Amino acid sequence: MTQPLPDLTPAQRTEVELLSRGKQAKSRVLRELGQAETPEAAHALLLRLGLWSEARTPYADRLGAALTPVTLDVPDFTEEDRLDLTHLPAFAIDDEGNRDPDDAVGIERLEGGLTRLWVHVADVAALIAPDSPLDLEARARGATLYLPDRTIGMLPDALVERTGLGLSETGPALSISLDLGADGNADAVDVALTRVRVTRLTYTEAQARLEAGEDPFVTLTQLARASRTLRESEGALSIDLPEVRVKADEEGATVTPLPKPEMRFVVQECMTLAGWGAAIYADDHSLPLPFATQDAPTRDVRGDTLPAHWARRKTLARTRFQPAPGPHNGMGLDLYAQATSPMRRYLDLVVHQQLRAALTGAEPLTGKAVAARVAEAGMNADATRQAERLSRRHHTLRFITAQPEREWDAVVVDRRGPQATLLIPDLALDLPLSTPAPAGTALRVRLSDVNLPTLGVRVRVVQPA
Repeated sequence: MTQPLPDLTPAQRTEVELLSRGKQAKSRVLRELGQAETPEAAHALLLRLGLWSEARTPYADRLGAALTPVTLDVPDFTEEDRLDLTHLPAFAIDDEGNRDPDDAVGIERLEGGLTRLWVHVADVAALIAPDSPLDLEARARGATLYLPDRTIGMLPDALVERTGLGLSETGPALSISLDLGADGNADAVDVALTRVRVTRLTYTEAQARLEAGEDPFVTLTQLARASRTLRESEGALSIDLPEVRVKADEEGATVTPLPKPEMRFVVQECMTLAGWGAAIYADDHSLPLPFATQDAPTRDVRGDTLPAHWARRKTLARTRFQPAPGPHNGMGLDLYAQATSPMRRYLDLVVHQQLRAALTGAEPLTGKAVAARVAEAGMNADATRQAERLSRRHHTLRFITAQPEREWDAVVVDRRGPQATLLIPDLALDLPLSTPAPAGTALRVRLSDVNLPTLGVRVRVVQPA
């Protein structure tokens, strides 16, 4: 017999909500109902009582990720010497609707067959000194939190508006340049404080200009292809798995496969080159940075199938950050630093603060101070990334619930004994399934019995795809 739903007093509701949000370990209400005193059980009760809607996600709360915007005061830029690059076209290329344009790319033709790749990055560090209130707040957050229903910035919106590239006719930047040959090798790298003129484009718009044969898009593509080929010769891994965009509100959720025009790859490769250039510059100037390093893969996986890409990703060790350079084997680079998202990742901001110190003659942070920042911000950023992952899964399950009769194409990408891992490309969702089907098998499945509190869903094979 179904147990009747209790009427909760305001105090009891608060108690259950605190447990669901991970802010309390026990609940007398759940204990008296004979239920487990867990965040998941509390979440389920709140849903059954209609006190929470299915749009409510508790994961960021449970993990301690900040859910309030930063409201600290933002200083103005001060006058300082900058290299004027406003005569060179530059383009901030991103997804439609992007609100924090923090990088842009352009080229400059040089003598001797070289092309100078310019990667301009919003000069956030000009407004955020080490250990300032804005720096401490960004460190405590670690990264911007991107949830399907909202974005909570690592920095104030006012700072993004003041420093974002392409949001005004011209603006300040910290720019990384690499003089590249046709083979992708860098003849020289440099870093400069600049003033730039940036045009904002979506990936779709940039792709159309590439296909029309326009420069600098054609040249950027040639440079990116040569760079990728060179890195692959040094052991860089190619991993191409489905990606989606998950959006949600009170009414429902949508999951849309992310298109992958070549310009997306081009911009990613330019950002990789910028991180390599920043690391080289820092190493040449004995400048401690949060260098990104990664051990060699545990095994070699060949092939271009979904199971091969899945297995290849599993061979990669986690990226580590340390104040001294070391190889990043997954990227095929001898040294590397993430340097192109100082609005969104705290360690990128530290990179910029250190580069700025070298450029302006200020005292840089010591290696010990950089290591301390890596430890603190890394822990906070991990919570942010996990909250994003769980929230995306939650709203993906809402999307599935809204179409219970739909059948999905799926691929077995891995198996361990009787248990297989199933990947649904249109959802970028992996699920366990007991099946004898070998890796690579295409299946058609239905998804049912969604359980939002446990993030569970039942898979039923309809037929081979």
